[in-house]
Amino acid sequence: MLRFGLRSKFILLSCFLFLLPWLGYEYVWEMEKFLRQGQEKTLVGTTRALATALHERPALFDEQTNFLDQVVKGRDLYAYNLKNPIQLDGKLSDWQSYQPLFWQYDKRYLQKADKEHKAEDLSFKHMVGKFDNYLYALFKVTDNTLIYRAKNSLSITNNDYLKIGLKTPNGQFQTYIIAPRQNGWINAFDANTKIPFTKIQGYFESTKLGYNVELRFPIDMLGNKLGFAVVDVDSKNALAAPKTMSTSNLNNPSDLGSVLVPSPEINRILKGMGHSGSRIWVVDNHHRVLAQSGTIQNADGVWADGLKNQPPQNTWQRFEQTYLHPLYYKILTRPENEFLDTLHDVASMQGTHLAKALKGQPASSWRLTPDSKAVILSAAYPIWIDDKVIGAVIAEETTNGVRTLRNKSLEKLFNVILAVMLIGTVTLFFFASRISSRIRRLRDTAEQAIDAQGRITGSINYSDANDEIGDLSRSFSNIVSRLGGYTDYLENMSSRLSHELRTPVAVVRSSLENLQSLPQNELSQKYLERASEGVERLGKIITTMSEATRLEQSIQSNEPEPFDLQKVISGCMQGYQLTYPEQLFKLDISLNPLPMQGAPEFIAQLLDKLINNALEFCEEGTAITVELAQVNNVAELSICNIGPILPKGLTEHIFDSMVSIRSQQMQQQPHLGLGLYIVRLVCDYHKGSVTAQNNQQGNGVIFKINFPLAKVY
Repeated sequence: MLRFGLRSKFILLSCFLFLLPWLGYEYVWEMEKFLRQGQEKTLVGTTRALATALHERPALFDEQTNFLDQVVKGRDLYAYNLKNPIQLDGKLSDWQSYQPLFWQYDKRYLQKADKEHKAEDLSFKHMVGKFDNYLYALFKVTDNTLIYRAKNSLSITNNDYLKIGLKTPNGQFQTYIIAPRQNGWINAFDANTKIPFTKIQGYFESTKLGYNVELRFPIDMLGNKLGFAVVDVDSKNALAAPKTMSTSNLNNPSDLGSVLVPSPEINRILKGMGHSGSRIWVVDNHHRVLAQSGTIQNADGVWADGLKNQPPQNTWQRFEQTYLHPLYYKILTRPENEFLDTLHDVASMQGTHLAKALKGQPASSWRLTPDSKAVILSAAYPIWIDDKVIGAVIAEETTNGVRTLRNKSLEKLFNVILAVMLIGTVTLFFFASRISSRIRRLRDTAEQAIDAQGRITGSINYSDANDEIGDLSRSFSNIVSRLGGYTDYLENMSSRLSHELRTPVAVVRSSLENLQSLPQNELSQKYLERASEGVERLGKIITTMSEATRLEQSIQSNEPEPFDLQKVISGCMQGYQLTYPEQLFKLDISLNPLPMQGAPEFIAQLLDKLINNALEFCEEGTAITVELAQVNNVAELSICNIGPILPKGLTEHIFDSMVSIRSQQMQQQPHLGLGLYIVRLVCDYHKGSVTAQNNQQGNGVIFKINFPLAKVY
């Protein structure tokens, strides 16, 4: 059975201290929820403040969006902000990061519908971007037949070419044509005058599937209308009609698609917000971004100020970062600035918060980055002009600041909790050790005060402590003291009784002898005989008690002497065989000398008691077995008889004083239970031990005595 000591129980109870980290974590988690709500309100306030600066300023939006009822993706172009200028080389390497923004033009964009048209006949991917004061355009054309402009040809349309249509800032419609003669640098021609127009520059590069075109021209020559057309001439035969695939209809200025270039005026307004710790967008009512400021990787919000990881300044901080933080961040997540953010299509911003803002309601939303490393908070606020929503301001932040603040709070809280747990556990452990050691000392003292036979052999020193253990030690001391007096009284009772009863028994015996000398009738003679028998029986009882008393006194005063146990046992057994010729004895006595220190007459008395006990309980016709052997440095004596077995639970107390298990029929001779008590006294004197147990067959009792042998030099 599993046993728990006081220290184990205290340590088990101290495990409840582990609830403290959980409670602390739950508390900080609730705090994080409130911080997120505060961050959400703060971000909405930021968008409100910026939207207030844009309210009722139609000049910032009229040229951008008001002239459109709707925006059609692919026809209405959006000039994306480019991070770097584009190198015009036709290899498209600078456009690699913008590939998700390319728009695919297929047979839906043919000016003349052709159900049998295939993508390899003519199709292209297109994108427009802005950097500094230039507008860049990319065309990745798929064309199975590429025809260059002939070197000596004056015509610029009897070949594959790119057509550009735009409205200037003053509203004039202009068209330009790019007709390359070979791979390399290209310029545009005015479509009406056929005069080269050097402001439009580019590079032409043929590919396995067709060709690539990169263009650049100043933004100041562009108004709010722009369109491109790719013309495919598969044969120089004048009868073969070319195929034209365009972003919009370049033949009619009113059908020309719009172009939106991020507003520099709004950008200047946002520039002051670039240090607010947020990424900010201004969009029109067609979901197109007019201006942008800030980056999401650094958008930690106002909560992250001063919470960046600092190098350790002292030994404790080094210990904390080296040992405690790896433990804490098994359950905490460390905010990361390097995460994958979904690339917004700024030509068509989406989101429930934006949809609500364009309906006139401020809103916010939370989203998880695709790599699940960060949570982004977005807030939107409408921009009003003449009671009409003309656009919205969007601000975005990550929750890294809140998470950093949460982690810092948990780190400090966990440090305190670990210190409390460590101090509490150590204190409880030492407290339990102190209590258990005091209880063990009390237990050991109690065990030493009472021997295995229940005799009081010492005393218990009581404690002066004022707690329960001190009270217990004082109670034990009083109990042992009272038991010692009572045990002493019981142990000396036989000697007192024998002394006190000897005189009245002698008086009764002499009186009976005097009566027997007088003439008696038959009846009185019978009573006298019965009285004499009772006196004789009482005399034997007194003699037995005196014998035990004399033995105790002899043991106390006897000086040990060397003797051979083998000779004593052999001599005694020879005497028993002569005294009890009708009883069968089986002897297995070692022939080797067994030297001991003690009193041989005590050994003879011990053997006499054991043989008498075996004779009384032995069944008729069965033998008494006596064995004596040497095992290591111990002499083992065993006496076994066939007969009644010992009652359960009496094997440990059968050697106590005044204990007897004889039945009423066996009480022909007086027995006070002192025979085996004398055996135990003799064994104790010789520093040996005696046990009684039922034999393995369950039909008798075997007594085993072990005596330590003396060393022979």
